Amino acid sequence: MTEQEDIAIHMVYLGLGSNIGDRDANLSAALRALAAVVTIEHVSSVYDTAPMLYTNQPRFHNLVCQATTSLTPGALLHAAKEIERQLGRTSGPRYGPRVIDIDLLLYGRLIVNTPALTIPHPRIAERAFVLAPLAELAPTLTHPVLGETMVELLRRVPESDVERVGPLPQP
Repeated sequence: MTEQEDIAIHMVYLGLGSNIGDRDANLSAALRALAAVVTIEHVSSVYDTAPMLYTNQPRFHNLVCQATTSLTPGALLHAAKEIERQLGRTSGPRYGPRVIDIDLLLYGRLIVNTPALTIPHPRIAERAFVLAPLAELAPTLTHPVLGETMVELLRRVPESDVERVGPLPQP
């Protein structure tokens, strides 16, 4: 067995969102940066969404990407936070406006619950802005804790202000 064969490759789903500046350009820049640390397999359509919880802010553009990686969950989280920083994300109010937000939604069937990281993302089942693009990419994917598909979870979310815009514009 070669050293290369020892490296495990994991399917991951990342949620991206932006509501400051050119939202689509921010999403594109984040995908380009992510492509340096993961292999992006598929990218959902862009969804225009109303902000949740902290509602006095601009609307978001959200998408989900499916990727493969050999990074550990902690290393992937660190890489995502570094990309956010490089693209201009600064600290602000929780759920407040942001240039870019990158969330690790799913990491294979892995379940992680540490102070630094929870996988699956703990609020997937509440968020149409995550479930709509996730169900577009992987409708039959089953949530490893809840045991329901992404489409089933999306059906359970109350009506929300989430509208499919279309594919991310190419630069």
